[in-house]
Amino acid sequence: MDGMDEDMDGMDLNIDYPAAFVVNGESNDVDVINLNDHTHKDHLKLNGATFPHHINMSPDRTRLAVAITSTDLSGGHDGGGMDGMSGLKVIVLNSYTGKIEKEIVLPKMPHNAAFNADGSELWVSQEDEHRSQVLVYNVGSWSLKNTIQVGKGLSEITFSSDGSRAYAANTMDATVSVIHPETKSILATISVGKDPVGAWPAVNGYMYADNETDQTVSEIQVSTSTVTETINLGFKPGYVAYHPGQQELWVSDATNGKVVYYKKANGLWARQGAITTGADAHAIAFTKDGSTAFVTNQGAGTVSVIQVASHAVTATIQVGKKPNGLVIRQ
Repeated sequence: MDGMDEDMDGMDLNIDYPAAFVVNGESNDVDVINLNDHTHKDHLKLNGATFPHHINMSPDRTRLAVAITSTDLSGGHDGGGMDGMSGLKVIVLNSYTGKIEKEIVLPKMPHNAAFNADGSELWVSQEDEHRSQVLVYNVGSWSLKNTIQVGKGLSEITFSSDGSRAYAANTMDATVSVIHPETKSILATISVGKDPVGAWPAVNGYMYADNETDQTVSEIQVSTSTVTETINLGFKPGYVAYHPGQQELWVSDATNGKVVYYKKANGLWARQGAITTGADAHAIAFTKDGSTAFVTNQGAGTVSVIQVASHAVTATIQVGKKPNGLVIRQ
């Protein structure tokens, strides 16, 4: 699984400002938004790759990992790529220069790739309709270290906020596999709703699996690997993010182009309100101080900037076509 180590795009960039990196699924590049003034003069090229999907950042904030799916996943994640598709890979870029450090060519579709807690490993999802795999690479040498067998139709591989567990969302199985990051062993297989895409981390000790077809979110307790609540949404979720300061759960409403936020009431998550963002609202990211949220709107080709305290959209930034993945570096 060799790749390209050279910078295919010539001149290095100088991204020395606080930035949001937005993956444009149909424009096949990454827009870099300057958080100081919400402009985006810099763009990261992906060496001709098509349909990039989600993006993750290394713990030291120097590397970005972008999954290349060669398939439009904006309509949903079930029934993705078939074996033998070309152009499937993960591209690793320097977050300050935009330089491509590595292209890991893959046999099966990667919905995402995620760095482990200390940044020494890159975990790559590999979707398969019979039995999916998580491939674990050494960062730097990019040698394949482990192959972990999980369930059917794997979409996202994620880590708990403390890094103590990894979670594989087996979309076709309606399960989430819990993996020990050090031993690479499966600790539990948890039944969730139909077509889970990702188990998204929260600092409150839970993971939140968004179940697209069931239109629910499963709350998974990290310490026990059990589902403690199923939140009925009434819309197809795109992403789930927890805001610790507000103690709110934000869920992107892909059906109606909104972000719906929830708060605990009598021990259960209760809908508090909704923020209209744009068509096919998708990824959600908060700034480090928690004051601002950014939301990608796949159908609108925009990013919404939201003031968290007031739940009000303060700016709408035009980006490329079908923006999906989003990560913030401050």
